[in-house]
Amino acid sequence: MDPEPHRIRILSWNIDGLDMGNIRTRAKAVCENIMRETPDVVFLQEFVTEMSDIFDKHCGPSYERFQAASDAYYTAMLLKKQTVKCTETKVVPFYTSRMGRALQSAQAEVKGIPMTLITSHLESTKDHAEERKRQLTAAFRAVNEAEGSRTVVFGGDLNLRDPELAAIGSLPDNIYDLWEVTGKRKEAAFTWDLTRNDNLEWQARFRPKCRFDRLYIRHSTPRTQLKPVYFELTGLERIPGCRRFPSDHWGILAHFDKV
Repeated sequence: MDPEPHRIRILSWNIDGLDMGNIRTRAKAVCENIMRETPDVVFLQEFVTEMSDIFDKHCGPSYERFQAASDAYYTAMLLKKQTVKCTETKVVPFYTSRMGRALQSAQAEVKGIPMTLITSHLESTKDHAEERKRQLTAAFRAVNEAEGSRTVVFGGDLNLRDPELAAIGSLPDNIYDLWEVTGKRKEAAFTWDLTRNDNLEWQARFRPKCRFDRLYIRHSTPRTQLKPVYFELTGLERIPGCRRFPSDHWGILAHFDKV
């Protein structure tokens, strides 16, 4: 029995599979966080094969996992078996990417709401801004090409700087930033925050904080089916023992009410 039939939750998290330090301990902590928060949909970036058996053990009974690839590092989606019925999945590579990046999507019903779910890990680092802008433009195009009767949620580690978004003409009129529409809480702004998260060894005195991870919504027409109600960070607790965080990124968790 679903204790909250009116509520849908979507989590996105770069889980830093490229850092081999404490990787299995950190993966277990990610799984424990997922099982505690019980999101209906999970977008993961930097998933690696070394984590697969841990996710199978801890999340496998409750979630179906779809991967964009099976080598190096990649995105993955977890869909809650109890509340999500998936009818189709697709991976579309960004052919100009130098980092093997792609757009991963699923067509699904989430608690009866028809949705298109899209995640990506856009090109990394400041030097690759032009490629990242190309990828973001393609992602927004995919959002708007989805059937109008479906609610679309797109997000992931977009490595995005605000001037890059402005350079492509900002957000399309019908696509909304879930952090913004839920009140722009300062506590939930910075998802890669080296002033709070010390997983990454950083030699420079200046410690940056960025809103790299984002979630967007395009509402269904003619009737809106979901109302964004809350946006928060997760994965903020250190793991007992190794005293590291699950990832160098915080996870972002969006809450919606069915309307």
